[in-house]
Amino acid sequence: MGFTRRKLTIKIILTAFVAILSISMLIPFVWMISASFKIESDVFNVPVDWIPKIPTLDNYKMVWGSSVPFSKFLLNSIKVTLWCVIGELVTSALAGYAFAKIKFRGREIMFWLYVATLIFPGQMMLIPRFVLFRLTGLYNTHWTLILPGMFTAFGTFMLRQFFMTIPDELSEAAKIDGANHFSVFVKIVLPLSTAALSALVIFQFVGVWNDYEAPLVYIRSKELATIPLGLEFFRDENSTSYGAIMAASVCSLIPIFVVFLTFQRQFVAGIATSGMKE
Repeated sequence: MGFTRRKLTIKIILTAFVAILSISMLIPFVWMISASFKIESDVFNVPVDWIPKIPTLDNYKMVWGSSVPFSKFLLNSIKVTLWCVIGELVTSALAGYAFAKIKFRGREIMFWLYVATLIFPGQMMLIPRFVLFRLTGLYNTHWTLILPGMFTAFGTFMLRQFFMTIPDELSEAAKIDGANHFSVFVKIVLPLSTAALSALVIFQFVGVWNDYEAPLVYIRSKELATIPLGLEFFRDENSTSYGAIMAASVCSLIPIFVVFLTFQRQFVAGIATSGMKE
């Protein structure tokens, strides 16, 4: 009886802690939405007016109708993100299958050496990539953002762990019927891996969509800027339109919500199963 009561108390405390943590994480998001409907002089009012005293849509009109080409930034972000997601799925799935299902000499060493690259911070690669892109003539093009995003050790690791949970008996039975590795990969492994693939789509989409550092280093033309970099153009030397920046930020989050809601169920299942078995 005492053990059950203590277990219930711990559960209530943990639930309350998670609820408080969740609310604290939502506060900046709510403030951003609220600020996007305020006039400029009310954005930083203290205490915060969560409901705007004078609601206005001028900030959204400025985002879509001013000289700042927000729609161009949006299209650039969609283009770069889609190519990165597609490339990431193809390369990670192929590499993950090879490391999980094909036996060859040095497989484990190669895999763990590849995964070990995750310990290096991304900032270490900025200068080597910058030099490489300048030498190859790719600097100030979208390829500087797309090519690095198409190959990640995280995606390979995640899918390899998931592929290893698929029984080898399935692929062995297919091989007896004459299937080769590519047929097994396409007709058996991929259809059973929609959860892990969906989770990887969301991770990659959010990561590339919100990336500010790489566009800042590799992109110089305003016409090639993605949304995170394009938000900088809502301020000049004399003033900053924080209301417009908040409105643009709200608009930029819509594609992320659409992708997350589309793959939500598979995402949760993928997170729950990837890497749990080996």
